[in-house]
Amino acid sequence: MRIGVPQERLAQETRAAATPKTVEQLLKLGFSVAVESGAGKLASFDDEAFAEAGAEIVTGDEVWQSDVILKVNAPNDDEIALLNPGTTLISFIWPAQNPQLMEKLAARNINVMAMDSVPRISRAQSLDALSSMANIAGYRAIVEAAHEFGRFFTGQITAAGKVPPAKVMVIGAGVAGLAAIGAANSLGRYCSRLRYPSGSEGAGAEYGRRVPRAGL
Repeated sequence: MRIGVPQERLAQETRAAATPKTVEQLLKLGFSVAVESGAGKLASFDDEAFAEAGAEIVTGDEVWQSDVILKVNAPNDDEIALLNPGTTLISFIWPAQNPQLMEKLAARNINVMAMDSVPRISRAQSLDALSSMANIAGYRAIVEAAHEFGRFFTGQITAAGKVPPAKVMVIGAGVAGLAAIGAANSLGRYCSRLRYPSGSEGAGAEYGRRVPRAGL
């Protein structure tokens, strides 16, 4: 059975559905893997890295002939037309929000595994792509906030003067919120206040029950 990894067509998408390391793991399980040329370029994985891992580098038309298609984003109409009946598609689909997409895939007899619908249970933890993406989003949120903030997060006391540590408020304590707290802690922030406690104290945050709103 061949697994195909096409290049993502969505504008500004830098992710790839597979890496050279995961290609090696799939090969050990007995699958063959075809990767479209350039599929990992924006994720800093060149064709040579995939080839060294054992993947076959193919054209865009060839990759869609695979038995299983791995994608990050749901396919557009042009990509759906390239899917053969009976193909298994593994991707973020958001079926409840995209009923028309589901109808188009069903009309072509496509087997769909929506990565966003994988239950958050221990047996499916290795497939929990949503938590992985939320973790990255929480970290990136602090990086972006630090850029916009314009001064130090960590406090400093020097002969030239004193810089107080920044105070960071994180609303929510899910996967993204906890990742944001961890990232803020690593940058030396003073405290984080959350709307919900749920394990946040262990991450180094102070729980705030009430979040004041401007004008209220």
